[in-house]
Amino acid sequence: MTDEKQTKVVLITGMSGAGKTSVLKCMEDFGYEAIDNLPLSLLGRLLHGHEDVEGDQGLADAVAIGIDFRSRDFAVTALADLMTSLKQRPDLELELLFLDCDQHTLRRRFTETRRRHPLAADRPVVDGIAHEAELLAPLRGAADLLIDTTNLGVAELRSMMEQRYQLDDDTGMTVAVTSFAYRQGLPREADLVFDVRFLNNPHYEESLRTRTGLDADVGAFIAKDPAFEPFFKSLTGLLGQLLPHYKREGKSYLTIAMGCTGGQHRSVYLSECLRRWFEEINETVYVRHRELEKDGNPAQESQEMNESKSR
Repeated sequence: MTDEKQTKVVLITGMSGAGKTSVLKCMEDFGYEAIDNLPLSLLGRLLHGHEDVEGDQGLADAVAIGIDFRSRDFAVTALADLMTSLKQRPDLELELLFLDCDQHTLRRRFTETRRRHPLAADRPVVDGIAHEAELLAPLRGAADLLIDTTNLGVAELRSMMEQRYQLDDDTGMTVAVTSFAYRQGLPREADLVFDVRFLNNPHYEESLRTRTGLDADVGAFIAKDPAFEPFFKSLTGLLGQLLPHYKREGKSYLTIAMGCTGGQHRSVYLSECLRRWFEEINETVYVRHRELEKDGNPAQESQEMNESKSR
């Protein structure tokens, strides 16, 4: 009996202006056959194939397809129904990637580029953005992966895509850990959010205020807090119990967000502690320090990727 080859298909949709073109360029560089603005009727025909085509000619091993309101005959319900049908196909490995972005940033992007929003031909761009967000809500909720590009630069977006979509690397489930500041809002892509503002704040120590959780003396200050050790032990115990269940349900990506007041000290240090813990148990982990990157500090350690595979 011959094993049936699976074609990897990534459908890319989301808010207009959220970066679909940039993502498709990345996917093409990674070896995917990239197709943009494919009409919905042709999407079904492409993936279902044609009876007069022998074998699997015309369909690459990996395909990335951009589809949104610019695509002819696009409809949210029709796309959702088609996805339900396609996910039952044994010869397809289908994933929906949804690109999101906050409405203020989208409005600024459309204003700066003078592009016309696809749903704002006869209305202000802000109305088109709000209407699109409402219409796309079902797809956002059904997405296999959500990426919020509000605070992502092109290089960082590419790095994130590379870690998750390289064709020559089968890493199982990828864990992303993000440090953030509550005053700047929660990372919308997070699956699990932990508030570490209860720990002693290095901000109130004059010698530590301008430093970050990547510095050893800041880490030592946080680790001396009597609440730190029992919290971290409980946190890793919880995650250790959850990981097998997430893997069992086929989850490919798990995003954990660690938040503090300014996103400079406690959340950064805790994220680095989690990175080391995940490495110790041989999980693939990627760490991002949102506020440090935003402030122009790339934090080299945040870009480290443990290449070990889950067993």
